[in-house]
Amino acid sequence: MSRRAVVIGAGLAGMLAAAVLSAAGADEVVVLDRDELPEGPDHRKGLPQGRHAHLLMPGGMEAMEELLPGAHLRKRLLAAGAHEISLSSGMLALTPEGWLRRWRREGPVMLTCSRALVDWVLRETVREQTSVEIRRGAVVGLTGSAGRVRGVRIAAPGGDTDLDADLVVDASGRGTRVVSWLDGLGLTGVREQAVDSGLVNASRVYRVPDGAERFPLTIVQPNPYLRRPGRSAMVMPIEGGRWLVSCGGSRGGEPPADPEGFLRYALALPDPIVGRLISGAEPLTDVHLSRSTSNVRRYLEELPHWPEGFVVLGDALATFNPAYGHGMSVAAFGARVLGRELGREPGRGGGLGSPGLARRVVRGAARAADAAWSMAVSQDVLYPEVRGGRPSAGGRVLTGYTRRMMRAATGSYPAASAIWDVTSLLAPPTRMFRPGAVLAAAAGSPLPPSVSPPLTAAEREVLRTLDRTGM
Repeated sequence: MSRRAVVIGAGLAGMLAAAVLSAAGADEVVVLDRDELPEGPDHRKGLPQGRHAHLLMPGGMEAMEELLPGAHLRKRLLAAGAHEISLSSGMLALTPEGWLRRWRREGPVMLTCSRALVDWVLRETVREQTSVEIRRGAVVGLTGSAGRVRGVRIAAPGGDTDLDADLVVDASGRGTRVVSWLDGLGLTGVREQAVDSGLVNASRVYRVPDGAERFPLTIVQPNPYLRRPGRSAMVMPIEGGRWLVSCGGSRGGEPPADPEGFLRYALALPDPIVGRLISGAEPLTDVHLSRSTSNVRRYLEELPHWPEGFVVLGDALATFNPAYGHGMSVAAFGARVLGRELGREPGRGGGLGSPGLARRVVRGAARAADAAWSMAVSQDVLYPEVRGGRPSAGGRVLTGYTRRMMRAATGSYPAASAIWDVTSLLAPPTRMFRPGAVLAAAAGSPLPPSVSPPLTAAEREVLRTLDRTGM
């Protein structure tokens, strides 16, 4: 008997889920997306944050490689123009506690490129490695009952049509309608939480100036501890000899969309390095704004009854403020949960139609999102005029410890290493409480704080050459 799986959404979460389902033995895997998908690494309408900076963290890259064994996804991304950035040496970062030093010792390595390139390379890889079929179609509901989902309902000009499936995966992203779809099956009472700092992202692409090809990724982080709106900026190398420059500001400190205002915003940050760099670089695009940045959690795992045959992954389950760079990695973690559950030994719960499979995957994917959710929300609730959350007493204690750890990390390799492991999603937040990390936080930085960016002589010359501000 033929077994069909349907995936809603052809983004990163959806394509990873499709690859997993194909490897697990589904006879037919159909991916539905409302967008006309581009033939190359181009922006698409259904990804509102697509024009802004995305970081593919080491933990997420590891998960993606596990899900596509033998596909050499990292090599494909690098061949297409992505950059490897060492968190220990390849980055200039001004934190609320000061500049992080750069170390000669190796640290975790993340990838930087446009989000469009990640999606395109992944989509083409899955197409090459599997028989997954991608169709254009807007899903308007689920078919079946509260006990089992039997397929999806697709909007069509002559009337809605149904597509039957043994398993449906909702990977439709931030705009999911999963709560109303469950309501239509009689499953109500989903608890939702939204924490919205009002962050606005403004991004512009520049040509990398001659001589600046090896300039490190540069970021001025927002400061949530000043009781003022958070403001930040990043210069990130992407494919095609370009810089993707993103400015971000929480409610009351939003960046403007006009080119002159964009530059002024970057120059007005606690350190003007981003503005100085781009003042001498050639812009290739207009400034693009996005306001779709709130953290949203749907606690689907708490429902007392969950239908067989229905799984929710990626942003449809938990959406994060994109400033923290964790969304793609968490989507990969969720797909990895699906793969591991499908790969269980026969008779022990594995297989596309196994009883309880869907509930186990939703619960596992929710657990996989916990760390990223805690990191994002614990910072965003500190900004003024945040909506949907406020710091708890326990959160304030944790924030105090985190600040102490970050202050130590400005000059302590053990402290910096703990922070890299957690923020890159290679280790859970408990990594910060291991004996070595606690000792590093208690001891503080053995080196005096750096009052200026830790640039090499060559990088300092690049900055001087590009600077048109007279600063």
